[in-house]
Amino acid sequence: MSRNPDRLVLFTDAVVAIAITLLILPLVEVVTESRGEGLDAQAVISEHLPQIYGFLLSFVVISRFWLTHHRMFEHVKAYNSRLVQLNMVWLLCIVVLPFPTEIVGTYPSTRFTAGLYIGALLALSICQLGLTLLIRNHRELEQESNPVSRDEVIGAYGFTVFSAVALLLAVLVPGIKFYALLVLILTAFDNRIIRWFSTRSAQQAQQ
Repeated sequence: MSRNPDRLVLFTDAVVAIAITLLILPLVEVVTESRGEGLDAQAVISEHLPQIYGFLLSFVVISRFWLTHHRMFEHVKAYNSRLVQLNMVWLLCIVVLPFPTEIVGTYPSTRFTAGLYIGALLALSICQLGLTLLIRNHRELEQESNPVSRDEVIGAYGFTVFSAVALLLAVLVPGIKFYALLVLILTAFDNRIIRWFSTRSAQQAQQ
């Protein structure tokens, strides 16, 4: 049985909004604690730069995933139980993200903390990929006039693969830790590279 997706989208947006708001709460508490410790306003910033960086990073990450999710649901005309269940898992990953973010900002950078955070990103990317594949070419869910594009599928695959690579680098290679996230920059180029090879192959096949 299929239904109009508007309520599902509104619920998802509300949960994401709450999750992204919760990211700032640890920094608000830092101000109160710093005041009790006698630190001045400048020291509040300088002494808690890791927490601030963690907040900014997670804000960007959640925003990026929400934007991708928003664009994906523009292709959806209805939802079924499988889509709801997978979307709830995606939301669980979103809601959990402030937890590793707080650990990253509170504890020293280690392979464990980096692996925990990047692992959360990998779980999110897997859910995003699952949503993309579930919607694509599913007549019950996908709008015939606005289908999921090949580039969107490639992008979902690419981010998942690079997230897995980043996790392996962070956990297995000493000293890399959060620098492994730089691998995700490659996702900005994977679509272009694959599209170029596809175009070249098509041109060669025609010749």
